[in-house]
Formats: sequence, structure tokens, C-alpha cells
Amino acid sequence: MKNNRKILVTGADGFIGSHLTEALVRRGYDVRAFTLYNSFNSAGWLDDCAADIRGKFETFAGDIRDPHGVKEAMKGCDAVLHLAALIAIPYSYHSPDTYLDTNIKGTLNVLQAARELQISKVIHTSTSEVYGTAQFVPITEQHPLQGQSPYSASKIGADQMAMSFYCSFQTPVGIIRPFNTYGPRQSARAVIPTVITQIASGRDQIRLGSVHPTRDFNYVADTVNGFIAMLESERSVGEVINIGSNYEISVGDTVKLIAEIMDRQIEIVSDEVRLRPEKSEVERLWADNAKAKQLLGWEPQFGGIDGFRTGLQQTIQWFTNSDNLSRYKADQYNI
Repeated sequence: MKNNRKILVTGADGFIGSHLTEALVRRGYDVRAFTLYNSFNSAGWLDDCAADIRGKFETFAGDIRDPHGVKEAMKGCDAVLHLAALIAIPYSYHSPDTYLDTNIKGTLNVLQAARELQISKVIHTSTSEVYGTAQFVPITEQHPLQGQSPYSASKIGADQMAMSFYCSFQTPVGIIRPFNTYGPRQSARAVIPTVITQIASGRDQIRLGSVHPTRDFNYVADTVNGFIAMLESERSVGEVINIGSNYEISVGDTVKLIAEIMDRQIEIVSDEVRLRPEKSEVERLWADNAKAKQLLGWEPQFGGIDGFRTGLQQTIQWFTNSDNLSRYKADQYNI
């Protein structure tokens, strides 16, 4: 795919979407950033995009739940990277209806418009949460899907809808399945920003939920490179592809590593409100990334314990900048 083609990025105002938008512009793509309409005329993290990117992409404010706006945004585009979604698991416990509308219906809107407009490629964003607690490790793309939260159930539904359009209408869809992405700009609802912001705010007692589950953390630059590899590869259509580091670490050990890098002595305090219901907690995630290496030529640049440490150092550096830290409310539980 030539770099001068026009790419729509939905969810471009979010954590991963803003980094992806920047990376695409730097690679010479003509980018249209689909952002959530609001009366403040805010484009989320794109309001603070890197200086070399500012003014070099188009912004379309809309709502992924509206099929008419989605189709309008997609007109004239060659490909769509669909990231727009509700992703907070605790919020899905009490507001599941919004997850169906945003994640499943929103994905349907993108797929239907892509079919009608004959878009050359759609990359749909999945999540490792669709696997639930690992039944075997490392987790391949053939692992059973388990909806252990309304969020993960909605993403399973969206994934299946995407694949159904490929099977039924030959819509050129590929599904990227990132494992736990972290890095600058991530929401404080995620564990790594939660820990960093609490420590950076001077706390010695860090309030957390469960610390025994394991995760496969991926620095945002690796995830972004995975999206671009999916976009540029002819072999991604009709495929579900894990983007993961193939390195497993517990939440507790992650917290210790962050404290070590920040040179702080801390105590972990269990906060009941942050605990997931027992059967909803995903106990273990560990990615098999062989398919990404084989089909896309992608592999993590921040892999293993050394890569994880480097990624955490860069993340900590960003969060501990006073201008960035001031955006976060370390004294509150962010769902």
C-alpha cells in the first residue's frame, strides 16, 4: 500500500490512536483522524500531538455509533484502521448497553460503509481480553474465546462481525489483537499509569486490585508498528493476528519493577473497589506472536524483561513530567 493513500483512523483521539496517527503521518500517509464529537471541539490527545505532526492531518468529529457520520468520514479513504471503542472493564459492569452500541454496532457501521464504498482494507482492533483466562500458554489465535466481562463479550461480538463481512461479502478485513498496551497518554484506569501516578504524587501506599494475575505488556510503539504492519501487508486480510511481546509478568512484579525504576519504597494496599468479580478476572495472559512474525514480519522492539524495563522508563519519564502528571487524578479510582 502506497504511503500517499488516504487512511481513516477511528478512535484517533485516544491513547493508541493518537500515537498511531502520529506514526502514519511521519510515514507519509494522508491521515483523516476520526474523533468523538464534543462541544469543546477537543480532539483528545491529538490536541497535544507532537510539533512535527500538528496541522498535517485532517480531523473529522463524529460518533462511531452513527452510521451516516461514519460513512461520511470514510468517503475518499483507501483504508480504515478501526480503533474506536469503549475499553474500560469496570465501566462495562454497570453500563453494558453502551458497549454493545459502541463496540458492536460501531464496528458494523465501519464494515457496512467499507462494503458500500469499496474500501481496500479495514483493520479492526480486537483485544487479548477476548481470550479470558489462558487455557494454554502461550496463547495462539486458535485459543477459545471467553466473554468474562461485558467489555470482552462486546469485543468478541465485534470481532465476529468483522470476520463475518470477510466471509460473507469478501470485505477485505484483518483483525489485529493487541495484548496489554502501555505507554505515554494511557488512561489511569490501567494498572501501569495507576502505579506511576500514585508514586509520582508522593504516595508510599499504592492502592491496587489483584496483583497475582499475569499480563503480556506491550509498549505502545510496538503496538503501533503492529497496526502499520497489518495495514501494509497483503497477508493480513482474513486473518486474526496477535500483537504481543511473548513475555509474561505478574501485576505484582510489574509494580515492584516500577518502584525500583522510580527509586521508591512502596507498600501495596488491596482496594476492594478495584477488584474484579472473581469469575470475571482474567488470571493469565501470555501471547504467542509467531503468526505476526511469520505473516507480517513484525516483532517487538521492547520484548523481554530488558525491553519491558526500557518501555517503563520511557513511560515513567512522560508521566512524571509535571504538565502531564497534572492531567491525572492519582487520588481517585478511575474506572
